[in-house]
Amino acid sequence: ANAFLAQRVSSINSISELCEATGANVDEVARAVGKDSRIGSKFLKASVGFGGSCFQKDILNLVYIARSYNLHEVADYWEQVILLNDHQKTRFAERIIRTMYNTVNGKHIAFLGWAFKKDTNDSRESAAIYVADHLLEEEAQIVVYDPKVPAEQIYRDLDALGTRSPEDNRRLLQVVESPSLALQDAHAVAVLTEWDEFRTYDWALVKQQMKRPAFVFDGRKLLNRKDLEVLGFQYYAIGE
Repeated sequence: ANAFLAQRVSSINSISELCEATGANVDEVARAVGKDSRIGSKFLKASVGFGGSCFQKDILNLVYIARSYNLHEVADYWEQVILLNDHQKTRFAERIIRTMYNTVNGKHIAFLGWAFKKDTNDSRESAAIYVADHLLEEEAQIVVYDPKVPAEQIYRDLDALGTRSPEDNRRLLQVVESPSLALQDAHAVAVLTEWDEFRTYDWALVKQQMKRPAFVFDGRKLLNRKDLEVLGFQYYAIGE
């Protein structure tokens, strides 16, 4: 069941990239597809990618079982669900770099959210880990705010990747206890978890606190494009 659900997420995420290339809107595509009673609308929300302990683990178990029976085409099919999910995270990070004039070196990027989904402190396989890792390789200065995930867990997630030393992770990434501290003087905001509180922020005030031009990269399609663009943000959401 988890494999089938993850497959739906990767399917709509693959369409999100096609939508960006063609000028379509992935929300409209998902809404149309979801009206088909044979498919339904659940798990068709495009995003920066799925996380958590279950989806990837269960797919990899399925891949292992298929390969143990020499069913390599079956294994390749299910492995592609994970590869597409990894691609979506990399693509989101690369979009941030490309949009910010092809460099994030020394630039302050505020991460809103670290948990793999809202209303939990679980960050296992969270998309935020891998997006941060990619940007830190480019020497970005990341400041993270998550209402439930503690700092030691965030650093533990990064250290476990082994990409950099723990000292470098702490030099390049800071964890703060309030959103205002994360957003102050930020060049960009990246929404990585769909916490409801992020919708309620005074984004006009946020705009005043940030550097110019102010970028918002909405990895969860949580915020309202029109409202933010009226305020003067340069807004990017997956699949638009």
